[in-house]
Amino acid sequence: MILSALLTSVGINLGLCFLFFTLYSILRKQPGNVNVYAPRLVAEGKSPRTNHFNLDRLLPSASWVTRAWHPSEEELLSISGLDAVVFMRIFIFSLRVFAFAGIIGVFVLLPINYLGNQLSIDFSDLPNKSLDSFSISNVDNGSNRLWIHFSAGYVFTGVTLIISFDLYEGYGFTSLLLMFSLEWSAVFFILEYSYISAKRIACFNSSRPQPHQFTILVSGIPVSSGRRVGESVESFFNEYHPSTYLSHTVVRRTSKLQRIIDDGEKLYRRLGHLKSKKHTQQRFRRDGFLGLSGRRVDLLDQYEKKLEDLEDNLRIEQSLLAGEEVRAAFVSFKSRIDAAVALHVQQGVDPTEWVTEQAPEPQDVYWPFFSASFLKRWICKLVVVVAYILLTVSFLIPVVIVQGLTHLDQLEIWFPFLKGVLTITFVSQVITGYLPNLILQLFLSLVPPIMIVFSSMQGYISFSEIQKSACTKMLWFTIWNIFFANVLSGSVLYQVNIILEPKEIPKILAEVVPAQASFFIAYVVTSGWTSLSSEIFRMFPLIFSFVKQNFTEHDEEEFKVPSIPYHKEIPSILFFGLLGVTYFFLAPLIIPFILVYFCLAYIVYRNQLLNVYAPKYETGGKFWPIVHNSTIFSLVLMHIIAIGIFGLKKLPLASSLTIPLPVLTLIFNEYCRKRFLPIFSGYSVECLINRDRQDRSDPMMVEFRDKLLTAYQDPALKSIRYSGGIGRLKSPLLHSVVG
Repeated sequence: MILSALLTSVGINLGLCFLFFTLYSILRKQPGNVNVYAPRLVAEGKSPRTNHFNLDRLLPSASWVTRAWHPSEEELLSISGLDAVVFMRIFIFSLRVFAFAGIIGVFVLLPINYLGNQLSIDFSDLPNKSLDSFSISNVDNGSNRLWIHFSAGYVFTGVTLIISFDLYEGYGFTSLLLMFSLEWSAVFFILEYSYISAKRIACFNSSRPQPHQFTILVSGIPVSSGRRVGESVESFFNEYHPSTYLSHTVVRRTSKLQRIIDDGEKLYRRLGHLKSKKHTQQRFRRDGFLGLSGRRVDLLDQYEKKLEDLEDNLRIEQSLLAGEEVRAAFVSFKSRIDAAVALHVQQGVDPTEWVTEQAPEPQDVYWPFFSASFLKRWICKLVVVVAYILLTVSFLIPVVIVQGLTHLDQLEIWFPFLKGVLTITFVSQVITGYLPNLILQLFLSLVPPIMIVFSSMQGYISFSEIQKSACTKMLWFTIWNIFFANVLSGSVLYQVNIILEPKEIPKILAEVVPAQASFFIAYVVTSGWTSLSSEIFRMFPLIFSFVKQNFTEHDEEEFKVPSIPYHKEIPSILFFGLLGVTYFFLAPLIIPFILVYFCLAYIVYRNQLLNVYAPKYETGGKFWPIVHNSTIFSLVLMHIIAIGIFGLKKLPLASSLTIPLPVLTLIFNEYCRKRFLPIFSGYSVECLINRDRQDRSDPMMVEFRDKLLTAYQDPALKSIRYSGGIGRLKSPLLHSVVG
């Protein structure tokens, strides 16, 4: 890609960003858009709906930036929870890393790359020169200037861990021997890991008692002939946990019942619409084809008759529900430490029976998990593996198309009739600089929902586990298909060599990765900057709201506050981090674009967390280990490429001296896993007992234990037994069932 093509892409995306941010600053002030741009505030009753006209409503302003910036982290924690704080810490960590990297890359490495003579550069025709002129490819082979890149790599991977050890562990001056042994970013990484770990423990210590802290999920319950699951559970835990066992809730298969209730909710809403209509003629239609033929029927009577049929189905399903027990139960204990002991100690002689795992929050339980048999879940896991591989392979098709667009010579071979059009400067710049990344982003936007489906099929018992699994799948899918597939798509020979000659991986990556620097710079601009502006503009919710308000019947009952899709956002953010780390010394021109992305993202997502998104569950910051793994992978990848690039540049000594870095990085990774990861897997005995001691003086614990008895009842059963209606709706549908 030539410099003018990149500038064209930057110009287009800057224009789109300016347009979206301007429109957002105007549209968010309109009363009719409050459900789009501040649904969280509407749900909390904090967003006043003012209908009087004000000229300020038509003028763009940046006041939302100040509002997003102003709240402290503690306020964000109280509003959106620890997961949101951890999410924002990704940006803080990235800004620290790339601000330091930007100083070295832009002011030291970039001029050295540009002043090299390996590639012929005509300064008089700079706009039409390749961006390779700004990469390490332009440095002369064997040049002593390459030692500056080597030193920069060691600065990037060399500021000693002793700084963080002195701050947090107090190891002292003797650890200076570790100088240049670990990443300089390890300093920030340990700071962040320590900070988030401390936050996780602090949130636990200050939180109110939660049902999942006292509850475990027990599966594989053996049931003797003539006994029910509940009887077996109560007998077992009264015998082996007599002083600590509190209660249990047997899980039942209620998928059929839930479908009936969902149908009832839809019918009830339709009834509400019909009763609210002023013109009774709208209640009638013909029962023939498309409502154009047949006899006229009263829709109100028709829907009421369907509700009566649903009542009959509910009675039948209710009578059969006792036989639909699953050999699993949520078992609650009198204290947290009692639940932890039961969780980590094998309950039965047979390890496949009385299997325990931590219970999720009640609102986090994925109830369809229990409707599938063990064999079905096992088969689904195999199906997901095969489907994931097929999806990964099939995604190579758009990657090949995109890479073809970045090379006009290939495009002219594929489509000879376009030769005349491709000679137009602006067209060629748009095709090579903007269009490939736009196409790739459109295809990539289809993948996150598929990953959610894959993860839900794998047998996770909670929505949070499903989202974490989808996040991991999406991350590695992105790394393989956007990074590796693009850098290796130019030659089948490269792909074959990686499989047949693993020792050649550093050399191959050193050849192909720098060549794609211009593509990924354009990718950061197109996929990063524009995606942030579209995130805050919320185009599709805006269109949906407009259509709903003007062309359909408005229903306040259907209003829902969205939750942030971590499985979509976190992989995208981490991928930009991978690009920044990988191209730090290869093509430092990418660093300013990545810094702009993280600055914008920090403000945009803060605004969204405060105004748009509301948490549906809380994982306690468990997404951070995914960030850790991705960062370690990025650093090791950078080291491997550095080994290869110094070899290609005829500097074997620098290549050899770089080899210890990935080894020491993995040692650092192991240290972090031993030091911090257990904190994210559970809580220590010290934390649990201290919280239990605090609860002894809490007068609300009696009421809490009463609520704990029914906390893990299936929502379908709760609606039938207690609500007197369907969900939030007051309908006669379930009265007869309750009675």
